[in-house]
Amino acid sequence: MSPITNTYKVALIGNPNSGKTSLFNSLTGLHQHVANFPGVTVDKKIAKYQIDKNLTIELIDFPGTYSLYPNSDDEKVVAEILSNPVNDDYPDSIIYVMDPFALKREMLLLSQLKDLDIPIIVVLTMKDLIEKRNLKIDIEKLEKIIGTKVIFFSNKAKTNLNEIREAIKELEKGKPKIPRSYILKDEEKKIVENFKDRLNFNSDYQALLQIHHSDWLRYQNKDLKKEIEKYKIENNFKSLSYRINETLDRYQLFSRDIDKISPKKHNKQDTITDKIDKVITNRVFGPIIFFVVMLLLFQAIFSWAELPMELLENGFSLLSGYIRDNFTNTWITGLLADGIIPGLAGVLVFIPQIFLLFLIIGILEEIGYMSRVVYMFDDLMKRFGMNGRSIIALISGGACAVPAIMSTRTINNWKERLITIMVTPLVSCSARIPVYTLLVVFAVPDKDIGIFNARGLALMGLYILGILMTLISSVVLKYIIKSKGRSYLMITLPEYKRPILKNIAIFVKEKVGAFVYVAGKIILIVSIILWFAASYGPSGAMNTAKADAIELSKDKHFNDAQMANLIASEQLEHSYIGILGKTIEPVIKPLGFDWKIGIALITSFAAREVFVGTLATIYSVGTTDDGMKVSEQMAKDVNIKTGEKTYNQAVAWSLLLFYVFALQCMSTIAVVRKETNSWKWPIIQFLYMGALAYLSSFAIYNILS
Repeated sequence: MSPITNTYKVALIGNPNSGKTSLFNSLTGLHQHVANFPGVTVDKKIAKYQIDKNLTIELIDFPGTYSLYPNSDDEKVVAEILSNPVNDDYPDSIIYVMDPFALKREMLLLSQLKDLDIPIIVVLTMKDLIEKRNLKIDIEKLEKIIGTKVIFFSNKAKTNLNEIREAIKELEKGKPKIPRSYILKDEEKKIVENFKDRLNFNSDYQALLQIHHSDWLRYQNKDLKKEIEKYKIENNFKSLSYRINETLDRYQLFSRDIDKISPKKHNKQDTITDKIDKVITNRVFGPIIFFVVMLLLFQAIFSWAELPMELLENGFSLLSGYIRDNFTNTWITGLLADGIIPGLAGVLVFIPQIFLLFLIIGILEEIGYMSRVVYMFDDLMKRFGMNGRSIIALISGGACAVPAIMSTRTINNWKERLITIMVTPLVSCSARIPVYTLLVVFAVPDKDIGIFNARGLALMGLYILGILMTLISSVVLKYIIKSKGRSYLMITLPEYKRPILKNIAIFVKEKVGAFVYVAGKIILIVSIILWFAASYGPSGAMNTAKADAIELSKDKHFNDAQMANLIASEQLEHSYIGILGKTIEPVIKPLGFDWKIGIALITSFAAREVFVGTLATIYSVGTTDDGMKVSEQMAKDVNIKTGEKTYNQAVAWSLLLFYVFALQCMSTIAVVRKETNSWKWPIIQFLYMGALAYLSSFAIYNILS
């Protein structure tokens, strides 16, 4: 504990799906935030709270791991921090979270943690489920076996939550450290002794971990790495063999004793989870159920969000109108009413849809369904050159490609990981929802097909199209990218359980909050730049445009309102943003796009959802009709020369296909560069997705025109 900050760091560690995150949420509530561990793109959930007036607890939720001998980048983060006592995130104590239905498997990591010389307590989760099934675990006997305090916790009822907090306070007071589990072999002692003056460690086992992992640990200097490697070669120290033998020895230490107290099924009857899995993971019914769940998800996104979206849209329109009507007509008023508010409204109005998306995904995750999806599609993913874990990235890509690409760190094989990274952005993310929802209105009539809404079906069809192209692209890359070896899927299927509303609330708050903050920040900046660029231009060109518009209005006998709209439209076309749009228009004209759409395509490279905000700002500046929704302004937009609607069915479908395939997200490009450590792959990714977008848009526009 730091004497200056008086902050006591507690690490929350456990196997994946052990109930660790639920315990973290119960202990911290809404007082948590997400960051990255220094130097890596691995999420770190942190929460600080006062345990008394003299002590602050900093709780860190570490990534799930099975062992301190890692097989993925997430697990490497845990091993790197726990092997290095001077790391900023090195804990003062550990709460080890265990699934009572998998005690034997989870004892491996616990026995390793015990040998690090860090105070530790054990929390068993799912107390309510054990009691519901009339099963028993002898806590006192378990404490004797593992040599540390054990607390039984219910995620649902929050049983013993205060006892866990009190146990943390006791650890801070300096309770005796628990006994070691593993005795180093002579050769292991010898190598530790040889390098002990060069290593910083609290226990011999911690030093041994540094030696085993010297080839990839970032905090070790190059000279020491070379010396360790030289020693291993000269003394025939086969690190892998020692790690395997150590793992086997650890299992033998506790295997028999744990078997005696592990909960058993009565009469070997199937549990409710077993019975449900026979249907949910069935080769035939499983995929059908998954398809139905996804269909209902997209229907909910489109249908249930309609009313709150309309209320938000009307609210923003009223706010813009209020500013216009009650404040002096200055550039600041114009910036607020025609720039910032329409720009923000163009994206924030889709919060209900984003909320519903993450709410349903959160529920599916919480009840244990998403793990089954990973298991079901493992074999299929292998056929496409990926790994079963790839489905995690692809499903996550439905929310956002950035964390989805980060999640590929759990894939061991470089080829399978790279293929997953390269195709994940083809899965339609939540940022595309505002674009899809806006354009589907022009592409598909508002009618029902049976019990389903046609536009909802079209929305799901766009997602399916992205998934199909994901699989096709992965097959192509499978034969282009060369690599030896295959990775494997190791996943725990958790017990089905009722969703904990608090966990879902935190998940939705985190995801929607990130959408609002990131999108809102970008939209605010883009809206300000766009408004100025759309409101001003070369003075001569703007004056000429105004004079020409007045002359044309007289010829066509326009009334004052029509004349004002024409002047605004013509001046917009000759503004700085109009000049840029006209410059790129020849390139995008074959796709049915005009210069206004071209501007929105450019700005949406900042983030796809900026497309809607850009059009909202452009149309607000380019018309004098106040209080109109962006969709209404787009519906009224016509080509002055031809009289045709700008957003007909052909243009709408062309834009939709463009956004299904195009990589228009700078954040995604940046994270691909970081994860692959090369500009080669993001450039290839951008080019092949751009080609797909352009060619598909060109084809559909010419077919429908």
